[in-house]
Amino acid sequence: MKKITILLFLGILSFSFSSFSQDCESIVNICNSYLNGTNKKSKFVSDGQVYTAFLDREKAEFKTTFFGGSTYRICASAGKEDEFVIFTVRDNQGNVLFTNKNHKNSPYWDFKVPSTIPVIIETELDLDKKVTGCAVMLIGFKK
Repeated sequence: MKKITILLFLGILSFSFSSFSQDCESIVNICNSYLNGTNKKSKFVSDGQVYTAFLDREKAEFKTTFFGGSTYRICASAGKEDEFVIFTVRDNQGNVLFTNKNHKNSPYWDFKVPSTIPVIIETELDLDKKVTGCAVMLIGFKK
């Protein structure tokens, strides 16, 4: 009986992780659509990283470096609705360089970097719209 209980628990746990993985994978596809867009002039190439966090009333923090002279696009999603994720870009001193919160939680932002700068990007769910779930962020640079 004990073995059956353990196997049942492991099966449920495995299903939960599988469901989470599939959910995050579909969100990655949404973010990729923001990077690739339909307009050839605004095509961006991913930096090769998929920044993913399962959030439950908390924030995730990612560190990266933007290189001077490049044009970037940050995009973030937590589902089919575009405005679920708030992302904030800060310099190493904590100064806010940009937040999509001031732009109705826009799912992406394009910007040109004049000089190389290390940054911290914080993602969180807009708690008025979604409390828990997978948040995905992609960073791309203009071709």
